Amino acid sequence: MRFLLRLAGSRNAPTGGPDLECWLCSPSNKVGLRCVATSCRAVLLPRFGGPEVLQLRDDVSVPDLKPNEVLVRARAVSINPLDTHMRSGYGRSIFESLLPIILGRDVSGEVAAIGTSVRSLSVGQEVFGALHPTAVRGTYTDHAILTEDELTAKPVSMSHAEASAIPFAALTAWRALKSTARITQGQRVLVIGGGGAVGFSAIQLAVAAGCHVSTTCERECVERIFAAGAEQAVSYTTQDSESAIKGPFDAVLDTIGVQETERIGINLLKRGGHYMTLQGEAATLADRYGLAIGLPIATTMLVKKQIQYRLSHGIAYWWTYMRADAEGLDQIRRLSEAGKLKVPVERTFPITQVRAAHEAKEKRRIRGKIVLELD
Repeated sequence: MRFLLRLAGSRNAPTGGPDLECWLCSPSNKVGLRCVATSCRAVLLPRFGGPEVLQLRDDVSVPDLKPNEVLVRARAVSINPLDTHMRSGYGRSIFESLLPIILGRDVSGEVAAIGTSVRSLSVGQEVFGALHPTAVRGTYTDHAILTEDELTAKPVSMSHAEASAIPFAALTAWRALKSTARITQGQRVLVIGGGGAVGFSAIQLAVAAGCHVSTTCERECVERIFAAGAEQAVSYTTQDSESAIKGPFDAVLDTIGVQETERIGINLLKRGGHYMTLQGEAATLADRYGLAIGLPIATTMLVKKQIQYRLSHGIAYWWTYMRADAEGLDQIRRLSEAGKLKVPVERTFPITQVRAAHEAKEKRRIRGKIVLELD
């Protein structure tokens, strides 16, 4: 890792040698020399494939910050399903011409440097946040770059590993429930697939909003979901979900998104309700036909379904994705700090074992959240 030392005129700064190295890391370095990384360690994806294609390099350049960007010294990054899908080729219509890229959406760490227009964060502050799904330079790196709106103060009560598991999943759920469905106190919400990170986040967000929440999940997750405040948890491995779930609902978030779960979710909605699925077809169709053809096909398909379900059931139909939301991230931080929102971490791996971590995630050897730690 290489650094650039910048002198801003501190009278107390030593001139070099071991004393300089100690002073850089000491509390007395409040002005004067700034140690800014120009290269760092990162996990590169040079081509699509299995976990074996991932390459840990220690000479990856760190771009100059734009005015609204923040350089984060990463301490922990979580692995999302999107990471393993992208590694395998999902989104190739966007990313193939940009390879090699850095995977990773979530991060927790400390602010190492800030752009000239950044006002809400300061150097040395502990933060957490998440990148947009289409970001090319991800967070599997010692020094991640995010915009100011994509970061907020890390919950003091959480470790970096715990914090890194939250933002991408919680912001995905936030956009569906708060931005799209606009859930309010007293409404009934169904989460299909409540055992995953997005589903479990959605349950907690809906409970915090004062909603009555039901979910389908694996049997092993039932106890944890009841502890989070859900009123009904139906195990789809041991029960007939459609007959066991007590509808109707004001909003349905379908994290599974297959034909059967879509049918169940649509039929359990009341008129005026919202059905939202994470499994939109935009990226898949763009990969199959190219961006120029695939995206118009996806748009046509979405509009067709929206009209179809509006006429047949009187409900709104949406594909939902994560996006940066400063207000949402701040609320997520507040709920996390209060102990009302968390995503349990099942296991951590050092960044040097990123291939093993991806393999475990992909083959579901570890069912819960996996986090990569950076020393």
